[in-house]
Amino acid sequence: MNRIFTFILLLLLVSVTSFSQTQLERPKLVVGLMLDQMRWDYLYRYYDRYSEKGGFKRLLKDGNTCENTLIPYAPSVTACGHSVVYTGSAPAITGITGNAWWDKDQNRTVYCTEDKNVATVGSTSSQGKMSPKNMLVTSIADELRLATNFKSKVIGIAIKDRGAILPAGHSANAAYWYDNSVGKFITSTYYMPALPNWVGQFNDQKLPDQYYEKGWSLLYESTTYTQSTSDKKEYEAKPFGDGFPYELKKFIGKDYGKLNTTYFGNELTFEFAKAALENESLGQDAITDLLAISFSSPDYIGHSFGPNSIEAEDAMLRFDLALGAFLELLDQKVGKNQYTLFLTADHGAAHIPEFMQENRLPGGRVFTSKLMDRLNLSLEKIYKINKLILSDDNYQYHLNLRKLDSAGISISTIADWLKKECSNEPGVDRVFTLAETNTIPLPATIQKAINLGYHPRRSGEVQLILKPGYIDASGTTGTTHGLWNPYDTHIPLVWYGWGIKKGKTIRETSMSDIAPTLASLLRIQMPSGNIGAAISEVIK
Repeated sequence: MNRIFTFILLLLLVSVTSFSQTQLERPKLVVGLMLDQMRWDYLYRYYDRYSEKGGFKRLLKDGNTCENTLIPYAPSVTACGHSVVYTGSAPAITGITGNAWWDKDQNRTVYCTEDKNVATVGSTSSQGKMSPKNMLVTSIADELRLATNFKSKVIGIAIKDRGAILPAGHSANAAYWYDNSVGKFITSTYYMPALPNWVGQFNDQKLPDQYYEKGWSLLYESTTYTQSTSDKKEYEAKPFGDGFPYELKKFIGKDYGKLNTTYFGNELTFEFAKAALENESLGQDAITDLLAISFSSPDYIGHSFGPNSIEAEDAMLRFDLALGAFLELLDQKVGKNQYTLFLTADHGAAHIPEFMQENRLPGGRVFTSKLMDRLNLSLEKIYKINKLILSDDNYQYHLNLRKLDSAGISISTIADWLKKECSNEPGVDRVFTLAETNTIPLPATIQKAINLGYHPRRSGEVQLILKPGYIDASGTTGTTHGLWNPYDTHIPLVWYGWGIKKGKTIRETSMSDIAPTLASLLRIQMPSGNIGAAISEVIK
């Protein structure tokens, strides 16, 4: 009898062991960190100044860095980047062809996440009338929700609405963004009818007022910022003063948008992410959750002061320390090696043209909106039709096809005229119709970028390519991004944690490869518009 009992017990043990070995292994939590306007070289430009207790060195030493990750499409702007990272797709498929675009169906400019059918939750402003409805495909967050029969929690967080909404996808539990009219995090009725208590309690702390009270001073002695130009440059914007230290008290209760252009925007985002991690119990069970965090302030700082500024350097040094503390918190709350984290960016940025010029490097400004106005005036004189060019969104001219058709004027006729007129514009390299992208002599990189950025209902008829170093400008200070060039499209991509093989990947990889890599790691379906491929080198 004892032998029979022992035999049965052994069978049960073998069965249990066999069953446990076939259980699907996944991390408890996936954390996506996106730095809005982080050039790839920031990983190494300030490497010697990053703390041994900070986050960047930990990720680089213990994770896997893809050194040659490129954005494959144009325009390289925020909405496109956030959607492509999490969809593995391209604007040609997602429909997110810019932060805004001229929509042929609606005959107007459409903002990427606008939704007139929802309402703001958390304030009385209109800044919450947003949703992901304009994105035409699923995200990796949606696929995780589908794979777990919607048991996974997905939350998106950012200062910018598009930075929170697009990564979280269509089926997210929540997305939260910053309402700069009141200095609070809000959401929309797309997600919920009222803010959770913990969000209300977080807002009640009035952290923006506390940050304004502190003001922004340099983390270290000013003489140690040797990787930056001097503090006061005429080609830098002056959103709140003329050089460090920046006095911010005057903005309390008056202008909460100024916070975005300081490091404190990052600090506020980190604090809100910590609160979400704790109060939503993310990563606390066997079902994988996803937390998508976008840090918007590097973009505001970069646009105002440029990549070579003390402001940009100080913000990155401070971010490094905060990232280290956040990783420690994840270790405590979720567990070491129990979460998978990746860090990337939605785009880079060009140096300020005047900075380039003072160092005898090519660069300049093209005032594309003013150029469009001049072109429209000339076209009106020729054809007696006003506003034949409706928009210059995303380095493209959107023509008034209805007026052209009524007047019997072909697109090619207008395009040929535009090519001739724009050829005299300093800084404009090429002008061509989108229809001839694949038939005219173009470097393969540019041709591919234009194709992957083209959506027939949301793109224009005529494409502008600027000369390297030239930017689309509206003023005489600061800089921007949006083109195919490496300074705009070479982004960091670092993987860390559960399932990640320690090392370095040198071959060229694509922003579109991030989502399918996560899909492979999590053993779930790729998003519905995916065109990327898993980066096998980073997976154990």
